[in-house]
Amino acid sequence: MNRARHIAIIMDGNGRWAQNRGLKRIKGHEKGAEVVREITTYCANNPEIEILTLYAFSTENWKRPRMEVEFLMKLLDNWLQKELPTYQKENVRFEVIGDISKFSPKLQERIARTKELTKNNTKLIQVLALNYGGRDEIIRACKKACASGKEIDEKNFEEFFDAKLGDVDMLIRTGGEKRISNFLLWRIAYAELFFTDTYWPDFTPQELDLLIAEFKQRNRRFGGI
Repeated sequence: MNRARHIAIIMDGNGRWAQNRGLKRIKGHEKGAEVVREITTYCANNPEIEILTLYAFSTENWKRPRMEVEFLMKLLDNWLQKELPTYQKENVRFEVIGDISKFSPKLQERIARTKELTKNNTKLIQVLALNYGGRDEIIRACKKACASGKEIDEKNFEEFFDAKLGDVDMLIRTGGEKRISNFLLWRIAYAELFFTDTYWPDFTPQELDLLIAEFKQRNRRFGGI
């Protein structure tokens, strides 16, 4: 039976969730942050799951209105501060992938501090993809690999990525869209794909549980028969 060791989620639909309720888009992001806590707690208490990778801010998200981007940066800073007790209580290690050099020094410090304070937690690795793009990560990894002078193959290439996470088993996208959006391109080579119409603020541990049950029934052949 399949094991969902590494689950990756494209958390889509915050803005549309808010607009459908006559609210500002930022209200959708605030509600979405609450769901991150719920889903992370669920995964931390599922012994099969080792890694949860969440697409939080892409390299393309800078194109959004300046006020929304500024709000998202502030939300992330506040969220990391507020959620530290949850990380410690649930024994969750915090990790980041993406080029965070474009973030403010204050936010970079917050990210580094959260990583440091949770580095010994062992129940789950929660990875936030921040200023992340799959192509960008591969290009940066190639530059590091070339500079190393090592002979590169599929087995050792990932050591030049932002974090060693291994392959994704389940890739989930909420919000009704059916595309990958430049997320984890190397790691999803044989991931099982799931698309749900549920907006991220309405996504629940119960729905995730159903998707995992479906995942367990799929025939993963990895190119074989």
